[in-house]
Amino acid sequence: MKLKSLTMAIALAATSATTFAAEKEGFYIGAFGDYYDASWIATDYSPHVRSGYATGFGAEIGYRFSDYWSARLEYADNNVDVESLYTGDKYDMDMERYGIDMLHHFSGGPFYGVLGIKEIDVYDSNTFANVGLGYQHFLTEGLSVNIETSYYRGLEFSESDLNAKFGVSYLFGQSNEPAAPVEPAPVVVNEPTDSDSDGVNDKDDQCANTPMTDAVDATGCTMYEEKPVTISLLVSFAHDSAAVPQRYFDDIAEVAAFMKENTDATVVLEGHASAVGDAEYNKMLSKTRADDVAEELIKDGISEDRISTVGYGEERLKNEAYTLEAHAENRRVEAQLTSTQRVKVMR
Repeated sequence: MKLKSLTMAIALAATSATTFAAEKEGFYIGAFGDYYDASWIATDYSPHVRSGYATGFGAEIGYRFSDYWSARLEYADNNVDVESLYTGDKYDMDMERYGIDMLHHFSGGPFYGVLGIKEIDVYDSNTFANVGLGYQHFLTEGLSVNIETSYYRGLEFSESDLNAKFGVSYLFGQSNEPAAPVEPAPVVVNEPTDSDSDGVNDKDDQCANTPMTDAVDATGCTMYEEKPVTISLLVSFAHDSAAVPQRYFDDIAEVAAFMKENTDATVVLEGHASAVGDAEYNKMLSKTRADDVAEELIKDGISEDRISTVGYGEERLKNEAYTLEAHAENRRVEAQLTSTQRVKVMR
């Protein structure tokens, strides 16, 4: 049966529970009062009766794998209110419920979700799947009270029921002893100490807890040095065009980020053209190209007073050959920025 297979799976999970490291862990037992709404009318259970609610008591045994997961076996014995559809007579029927549940304790806290499968025996035995929510409050390390509600759905016929439980449980293996106090380490008197192990005694150390990777001076403080950092920019253009191709926007954004990080940095954007066409026109075109790149930097948040542009036209050809490849290489805007950063000296 499905129920037996699932029971074996839970038993196997319990044997591997030592792989969990948890505050709450171990076997537990519990007892509960039970309310079950079994409103079946002329169902496969019996085509001649109307059933109502059921009340009773039950017991459970389970295993808490970790703060977050547990599993249990459950048994409940209820009396269900039944009415004959033919005679109108009312009487009680014995109703037994047993099965297994997997519980997930949300964030290791008091609220938990339930997923399980149950056998319910009234006229005959039928299988239900159930899902629900619960709340568990620990009165001591082991003793807790629980309240829970679940939705039941028949797997062999289409009935939907509701169930509510209130109970107590006890989790074995929990310690009520307070944690042993940590004894302070003995203080060595009249001996120099170096708490952060930087090579400078505490009495002379003006910068406590410096990182172990940092070189320090005689006062125990991190040493720094000035280091130049450089970034370059190259933007190529189409023939007789000053429009900045979209593929260079990320490169321009990197230059903008560099200038934001190094607030003393300024940039000179140098525009160039190929040797094709009139020299004066090419000089004007190269200046326009540099201005258009400057506009993109301004859009990225760089102040206009930190940007300069110049157009060289065809005066500084990068490739002096008169070929299509050389012309494409010469249609460009170039820039190189250098700044000085204060960086740590490593040990």
